[in-house]
Amino acid sequence: MSSTFGQVFRIHTFGESHGGGVGVVIDGCPPCIPVSLEQIQQELDRRRPGQSDIVTPRNEADTAEILSGIHDGLTLGTPISIIVRNTDQRPGSYDEMAVKYRPSHADYTYDAKYGIRAPSGGGRASARETIGRVAAAAVARQVLDTLNPGIEILAWVKSVHDLNADVDPATVTAETIESNIVRTGDPAMVDVMIERIKTIRTDGNSIGGVIECVIRNCPPGLGEPIFDKLEADLAKAMLSIPATKGFEIGSGFAGTLLTGREHNDPFHMVDGKVRTTSNRSGGVQGGISNGEHILIRVAFKPTATIMTSQETVTSSGENTELSGKGRHDACVLPRAVPIVEAMATLVLTDHLLRQRCVAVVR
Repeated sequence: MSSTFGQVFRIHTFGESHGGGVGVVIDGCPPCIPVSLEQIQQELDRRRPGQSDIVTPRNEADTAEILSGIHDGLTLGTPISIIVRNTDQRPGSYDEMAVKYRPSHADYTYDAKYGIRAPSGGGRASARETIGRVAAAAVARQVLDTLNPGIEILAWVKSVHDLNADVDPATVTAETIESNIVRTGDPAMVDVMIERIKTIRTDGNSIGGVIECVIRNCPPGLGEPIFDKLEADLAKAMLSIPATKGFEIGSGFAGTLLTGREHNDPFHMVDGKVRTTSNRSGGVQGGISNGEHILIRVAFKPTATIMTSQETVTSSGENTELSGKGRHDACVLPRAVPIVEAMATLVLTDHLLRQRCVAVVR
């Protein structure tokens, strides 16, 4: 099973949803980078369950433990391992799922591939696996702050179901996003989005939506031609997040409605730097960053577990029905915001370190 991401700044996540714990091993982190455990914990707290009344009530503190790779607050250049121990497992809630495939979950496909699976909470397919990614990205964030300060990576809920927020990627702040439990950057949409999520949950149903993410102050030159284009790695990173079903950068699919004259981003000089007068490319051209804001959007499907009966089959091939049990999000978007930020941070850190290798060779 592929659990490794990145080429220079590499991470390897481990653990199952209801096992002893989950975590990450980071390899390729430069030495002598100041790393704060408090900053890692702060990011995990943004992702953890039970943080508000519109997310899953699973009671996990998600406390991070650093096992290796850091001494006196500085990275050693050796592998960094971080673990978060599971403390609120309820595998009994999944007894029925051990023999019945949950619709739109990974139960059947894992059985088809491996012939075995961890039925409790979905095992590796659970979003709990993303704890390792968020922890690793918190370290990566501190690498960026040391080697290239000023880069900002912010994500927010752009839409919930058919409710759309109006957010300016150039000016939205972390304070605005974190000021509300739905994590949208549009204060006018907070209450209506919360109400929609609560209504859907009461009905035993679920909804999806779109998360938007901006990378500001990214230097030009990051990304590789052909197969390792910056937007290609961003797309892979985002579509590796559980429940994702779509990715756009810049104008995205809407750009197909424009002509070339309308879509192109003209160049001009500003304070001795090459800039563009528009940004329909989304900050990436030819697979390489051009110095403008990188703007992406990620589509999340409705949560697969719903509390109403659905048709399914058993692992022995018999038709049956299944109703959802356990503790689940009616809408994953509020908790997915820090995960989107994390994956963008990992991609950018990896490409920044790769570019530094190129610069040294030159």
